[in-house]
Amino acid sequence: MRSAGILLPVASLPSNYGIGCFSKEAYKFVDELKSAHQKYWQILPLGPTSFGDSPYQSFSTFAGNPYFIDLEKLIEEGLVTKDECDECDFGNDLRNIDYEKIYDSRFGILWVAFQNFDKIDAEFVEFCNSNKEWLDDYALFMSIKDSHEGKEWTKWEEGIKLREQDAIEQYRKELIDDIDFYKFIQFEFYKQWMNLKKYANDQGIQIIGDIPIYVAFDSADCWSDKKLFQFNENNEPSAVAGCPPDAFAATGQLWGNPLYDWEYHKQTNYEWWKKRVSYSFKLYDVVRIDHFRGFDEYYSIPYGDPTAENGHWEKGPGISLFNSLTEEFGKLNIIAEDLGYLTDSVKQLVSDTGYPGMKIMQFAFDSREQSNYLPHTYDKNCVVYTGTHDNDTIKGWYDTISSADKAYSKKYLNNAGTKKNDIHWDFIRASLASVADMAIIPVQDYLGLSSESRINTPSTLGNNWKWRMLKGEFDEKLIKEISELTDIYERNN
Repeated sequence: MRSAGILLPVASLPSNYGIGCFSKEAYKFVDELKSAHQKYWQILPLGPTSFGDSPYQSFSTFAGNPYFIDLEKLIEEGLVTKDECDECDFGNDLRNIDYEKIYDSRFGILWVAFQNFDKIDAEFVEFCNSNKEWLDDYALFMSIKDSHEGKEWTKWEEGIKLREQDAIEQYRKELIDDIDFYKFIQFEFYKQWMNLKKYANDQGIQIIGDIPIYVAFDSADCWSDKKLFQFNENNEPSAVAGCPPDAFAATGQLWGNPLYDWEYHKQTNYEWWKKRVSYSFKLYDVVRIDHFRGFDEYYSIPYGDPTAENGHWEKGPGISLFNSLTEEFGKLNIIAEDLGYLTDSVKQLVSDTGYPGMKIMQFAFDSREQSNYLPHTYDKNCVVYTGTHDNDTIKGWYDTISSADKAYSKKYLNNAGTKKNDIHWDFIRASLASVADMAIIPVQDYLGLSSESRINTPSTLGNNWKWRMLKGEFDEKLIKEISELTDIYERNN
């Protein structure tokens, strides 16, 4: 069935108090998606972020980002006052998130809310009990981390680093309020998100979530269950994840995430993955799995190496993981992020799962070689994007491609007469007109914005994940244009 959606991270929503969240603007955006005849809202991972603010490096696989809790709802619940929120400095730039100010202010106001919260609230108690398996370790991990001035767990004293029972009991007693605070944050996050998701579903909008294949080294997952990963006797990774050198990165990409001990996961019939996937489908209707090729083969880099140059490929779990998931849950609505160089075995794995892969319009117009990203080459079981969160906007990209690639795109799209300011519409049209079952367009491309509005530039730090949409920018005129195009290309089913 043909359908369409829009990619917009929650953090990029307009809202008060410095960052997009589960606020009235999020509900308004759902209404606007419905008016634009869209069926999907794609977001980025919702986990709590660490240094660098990347949603792909989270302190927990299961926890939610405290920044997304709507403070206005806490005001309505009587947990904080408007004056208390207004006294905080969340930054004054409506276009870009100031993460330092958000970090300095957000936890303080959430602590005020926690102090006014009834900790024997039946709904809260039920949430804590039903999520005990991950919540207890996460709340303890974050509390200990705070007590150690944010240091990663490998730099804690030996007893608690190794999770010795005496040390755990001691910290649970000493940090009881902090632990309850982190549980409260997760309760508010979950409650607000599930209300927003229900509203979206009631309006006919499904949520496409995004889960990274790997977890961060400095995470509750690694600290609490080391046997899931390739760790040595010193509680250090024996190897870490990344990508080999290529034309875009001469020394490769060193991500630093611990690699999974796939043999252990196989022995447990992928129990941890089943829990992860099950929880993901509570939060989302469709799940995009990042770096899907890592399930076929993964790049293993010796721990401690300064670059990815000395890595090598290892075999992943392959189809056995997905057969196990299918046996447990039936057919799952998963999108496989199968971008980059794909071997025949990766292509076979995607085919064997039956999951739709991804097609990126920006990858299509390389005049030097034949591309399987050109719309006429698509199998309909795929999702087409003009670009992803890792790409430049269409306008920014178009300004930087070679004259030969530009000429090639003009021939293909037959758009030599298109004004530069309208060029984004030609690529949007080509995406929507394609045979791909689903088309997802980043909101910046619909807005016709340039490079300053991109979400992320891979392998860089300091200027990513900041962009926000302004209030009123996604206006009635644009909504009407989107709905008309969606109808023309019969993506409103």
